[in-house]
Amino acid sequence: MEKPIYPSPYMRITQGYMMGTHADSYAIDDAGSDSGIDFIVAPFTGVIRKIYTSDANEVWLESSEPVIYPDGTVDYMTMMFAHDNDVSNLFVGKVINRGERFYEEGTKGNASGNHVHMECGRGKFTGSGWHQNSAGYWSINNGKNPTDCLWIDDSITVLNNYGYTFKRIEPEVVSPSEDIPVDDDTPVVEEPVIEEPTDTDINDSDNSDTTNTDTSVDSGNEVVKPKLIFTCKSDDIYAIELKAGQKLYLE
Repeated sequence: MEKPIYPSPYMRITQGYMMGTHADSYAIDDAGSDSGIDFIVAPFTGVIRKIYTSDANEVWLESSEPVIYPDGTVDYMTMMFAHDNDVSNLFVGKVINRGERFYEEGTKGNASGNHVHMECGRGKFTGSGWHQNSAGYWSINNGKNPTDCLWIDDSITVLNNYGYTFKRIEPEVVSPSEDIPVDDDTPVVEEPVIEEPTDTDINDSDNSDTTNTDTSVDSGNEVVKPKLIFTCKSDDIYAIELKAGQKLYLE
């Protein structure tokens, strides 16, 4: 299951919940990195359930599956966004993937500067999506504190959290003892197995030459002619392993 991510890559909250025009609601305003227009990403994979263009271009996004809330709740989630200047690219029924850019800050409606108004609601989209609260403002149904709904991770740059604490998604740490999957397409390089040569292997080698040399070595009363076992084909560095008692003659 997904963990809903804070939808602005730059957290700069300019108005908190339960105050001013957010009275009796858990709405917050975020103005992004600066006074310009920043993009907003989908906090979860969801479907657009409603678009209301007669006010502030409000858009309701409902999660496709239940999500994991930072407070431990497991349920569907619906979020409402407002103030994008142009939502002509959106339509009811459009599926948006988690982390996908789909909305922007703006000034449509009652807004004095570029920002996004956002509200979280527990559960699926219900009724008209909102209701008029006790302060006379329209607020999302089943509103819930955003700190209990949204996570942050290393992709979020926190400029001003307004004193709120958002729970962090910690990166997963793979234990060294865990098996690491191998890509089937990756060739497996096996270490060569070096077998220790025996006397028989040396005498039967393809590179062996049983022709005796003309060089004689005086070994007491008997003349021993060394057997040619290998001829260097080019100037190079060669190595040979000798066993105890074996003798090596160089020509």
